[in-house]
Amino acid sequence: MEIRIRKGADLPVAGAVADSGDAPVKVASRFVALVPDDFEGLTLKVDVQAGQAVKAGTPLMHCKANASVKVVSPVDGVVAEVVRGERRKVLRVVIDTEGTATADAPATAAAAAVETPQAATPEALKLAQSGLLVMVRQLPYDIVPDPSVMPRDIFVTAFDSAPLAGAWKFGPDDKARFDAAVDFLGKATHGKVYISRRDAVQMPDIAGAEMVDVRGPHPAGLPSVQVANIKPVNKGETVWMLDAYTLLKIGSLAQGKPVSWEQPVAVTGSCLRRPYIAQCVPGTAIGTLVKADNINEADAALHRRVISGNILTGHAVGEDGFLRYPYTQVTVIPEGDDSDEFMGWASFSPKKMSMSPSFPGFFLKRLFKPDARVRGGRRAMIMSGIYENLIPMDIMPEFLIKAIRSGNIDDMEKLGIYEVTPADFALAEYADSSKLPLQAIVRGGLDLMRKETE
Repeated sequence: MEIRIRKGADLPVAGAVADSGDAPVKVASRFVALVPDDFEGLTLKVDVQAGQAVKAGTPLMHCKANASVKVVSPVDGVVAEVVRGERRKVLRVVIDTEGTATADAPATAAAAAVETPQAATPEALKLAQSGLLVMVRQLPYDIVPDPSVMPRDIFVTAFDSAPLAGAWKFGPDDKARFDAAVDFLGKATHGKVYISRRDAVQMPDIAGAEMVDVRGPHPAGLPSVQVANIKPVNKGETVWMLDAYTLLKIGSLAQGKPVSWEQPVAVTGSCLRRPYIAQCVPGTAIGTLVKADNINEADAALHRRVISGNILTGHAVGEDGFLRYPYTQVTVIPEGDDSDEFMGWASFSPKKMSMSPSFPGFFLKRLFKPDARVRGGRRAMIMSGIYENLIPMDIMPEFLIKAIRSGNIDDMEKLGIYEVTPADFALAEYADSSKLPLQAIVRGGLDLMRKETE
């Protein structure tokens, strides 16, 4: 199958990794942390305590609603601390890979392990207990899937179209794991397993999977966009979405081999002397990925924003933060709050990247170095039609946003709330002349719909 995405845009941002053919740089971090907020849709209970020894694959947390769904440690080590915020909300679980154990496993971990699990298939149960199910997302609602619900289809994306995303490459040795993973997932769904790829990615044909060649600009790499253009999800249906790195991990599980939690991460951004590909585990400390000696001399004295993820959808974590889901990219750009620019956001400087023909940057064929400023205040919603040009789905996004903001459940259903994720609106949020927080609005709408209908 072949699909062509015509709507969207590839932002001309400087700081991409040069395709030199070099192998990823292995990065080991002493401290690794997992953040419960990364696992949307789960209410998690901590199964470990400070000073307890853990192995890679040891459950750190489990879902209160279904104890078979685990979040596991990606490394061997000792639990350094369980950081809590207001009302004892768990902010992160930190593991020290060089620590010494001082405590035994608490009783809660054993109690969680013996609860009767619920799953639609043995494969779904195995994914849930291994910690791999939390790496998957479902439509509708863009949450961690419920293992007790069998998905209609499963969609895998083998490339990332986000700004500065690294080129995903797979070797011939990976094919056996891909084959095993597709065979495994085929038993977890009553439909098909779709794998979307680009020409630049050396992704072989996988037996048992429907291969989809995708062409077009960002957001073509988002699995939700691929679902909408291949086989849209309707009310009452559920589909799973994951990336090819997670598919490789599932392949190891299907073969009965230990799951390696390491994967390539693109460390990018205009503030770096040399963007590169790192090989590391989820939750790696940002300070080990972004070294001071890799910052450009001109940017060393400026405020910088360190983002876990890309510039459109990532989390601002700072240099003392940790690598957050989906664990594939880190971006370092200027903060911009210490710049002194004539006319501010209204400046017509050719250095300014813009998607509006009102500014010179729209016509220049060059790479830009944008900073993190919003460049303008929020205002009333302007029906400019820009959303439709950047969201390649068969929906009316401006009217959907209006329905979400007004809390109109019926209109949200009619306008396609079940098909979308917050990331689908990220590019439109960047170009929006109204400066609306579209991703936060969509996330709120999905949470409201889920609360009211389930």
